[in-house]
Parts: sequence; C-alpha cells; structure tokens
Amino acid sequence: MAVDKDTVTRIARLARIQVPDADRAPLAAELSNILGWIEQLGEVDTEGVAPLASVVDMKLRWRADAVDDGFIPDKVLANAPDHHDGFFAVPKVVE
Repeated sequence: MAVDKDTVTRIARLARIQVPDADRAPLAAELSNILGWIEQLGEVDTEGVAPLASVVDMKLRWRADAVDDGFIPDKVLANAPDHHDGFFAVPKVVE
C-alpha cells in the first residue's frame, strides 16, 4: 500500500499533530515501507502454529472473579467533586 502526502496530511489531522510540509514526503515514504513490511507478514504461513502469549511455557495464575467495591469507598469518593449514594455524580452529557 502506497501512502502519499495527502494521506499523511489526513493522518496528521486525525492524530492532531503538526507535520511540516517538508517532512510529509519523507514520512509518506517511511509509512509506505512500514505498511509494505506488514503486508509481507500477512504472507507468512502460520498454519499449525499455536498462538503465544509468551515465549516461555508457563501457566497463568487464576484469581477469583469477584466483584467488590475495593473496601475503601469513602476514600475513593473523598476525591470526587460531587457524589450521591456512594456513586460519582457527573454532569449530564447527552441532551
């Protein structure tokens, strides 16, 4: 996939970063190279290869899936600007 200067401009606007005009062409070439490398990874045959979370063969520790309030609700709510009935109170954002 080829990335041009217009695409770099759009990506920079979406990311809310400023990229000077002089840096857009080299950045487009770098991004094109990166995307080309990623496309090459898609061609690798991974049939029969188990997904890995770690290169070390180990079992993850399990914990009880229990819901609790952290046992310190008063300390947590002490930092809230407004709270009601043990919950944070926030301004309405949907009209």
